Amino acid sequence: MDNLTHSLVGLAAAKAGLERWSPAATTLCVLAANAPDIDVLSVFGGRWASLHYHRGITHSIVGALALAILLPLIFYLVGLLVSRIRGNENRLKFRKLLLASLLVTATHPLMDWTNNYGLRPFLPWDGRWFYGDLVFIADPLIWLALAGATFLLTSRTWGQKTLWTLLWLVTSAGVILLPFRNPNIAIPLAVRVIWFIGLVSFIIARNTRIAERWGRAIPALALISIVIYWGALAALHARALQLAEAEASLLAVQNGEVLARVAAMPELGNPLKWRCVAETDRAVYRFDTSLGEINGNHAPLQRYPKPEGDAAILATRAAQDWRSKIFLDFARFPVARVEGDCMTEALVQFADIRFTEPGARGSFALEVRVECDTENGSGQGDR
Repeated sequence: MDNLTHSLVGLAAAKAGLERWSPAATTLCVLAANAPDIDVLSVFGGRWASLHYHRGITHSIVGALALAILLPLIFYLVGLLVSRIRGNENRLKFRKLLLASLLVTATHPLMDWTNNYGLRPFLPWDGRWFYGDLVFIADPLIWLALAGATFLLTSRTWGQKTLWTLLWLVTSAGVILLPFRNPNIAIPLAVRVIWFIGLVSFIIARNTRIAERWGRAIPALALISIVIYWGALAALHARALQLAEAEASLLAVQNGEVLARVAAMPELGNPLKWRCVAETDRAVYRFDTSLGEINGNHAPLQRYPKPEGDAAILATRAAQDWRSKIFLDFARFPVARVEGDCMTEALVQFADIRFTEPGARGSFALEVRVECDTENGSGQGDR
């Protein structure tokens, strides 16, 4: 999930009661909720280091556990140092901070598992990816529930009010206005209406005594609502996957192919629309499904044939490139397109069809030039 969501989860957990366990617990909870994303530092190693290490060891059970222990230890030692400099008692409670850190850090890989980017929980022993396919990488309804709940309890000072105003303005602009600016973003009108009504409701509630009456029950209910929301999405995903499998089976029969696997993946802000990918022995298909219809008025069916003959030889050689190994280890549904032939040089375009198409630019696509042996027509090397 995005870091705004993780931060709101940490803040909600603190306001639901963890902040009472020790001084600095709120700050620790927000940091712990984001701690596994320390792997973002791999971006300084370049594009391929970032792709290789993101959602890696820090998102595994072992890595998350290590971070959950390290963070409160740092807090406690810093508190001890400051207390000695000031000549007073260290008020930080290490055991309580440790327990809070363990609880909140665990939410990070759990929430990341719910989307279709995936994570590798059993590193360093097992590098398999696992995907929940329930929630898009960012979800406006989760933002609304968590931000609204924590807003009611953390908007007392002018500084807090200013920060919340900026956050509401930025997120509202994204949810309500972005679909008008970018046709590829199709947040349904119903979701935008829910956002607007919810925002207005929280602002009105802020000027009542609801925060005083309900207190930490508000963020606790928000966190519970996320779990209930996941349950509803799981039911919708099961139905979408059923429809996708039926469509994929029909496509496989029509083209004389053998169906290998199917996935239904969430779309931004629309729990009724799912991006589906099906792989057969000869091709990869991508299509959209809405509950109750297949390939309605959404993106058309796309078929990406797997390379055959000389093209398959070239794609195999291109896959030996060090960048290709990183990319193909990450890609859930990789496709390859070969341009040119074995007369001089060929271009092999890889793409993870979850996110992009062959020939596109960015972290989810790759182009590898393969030199050819003009005498026997086979690939000879990569450049």
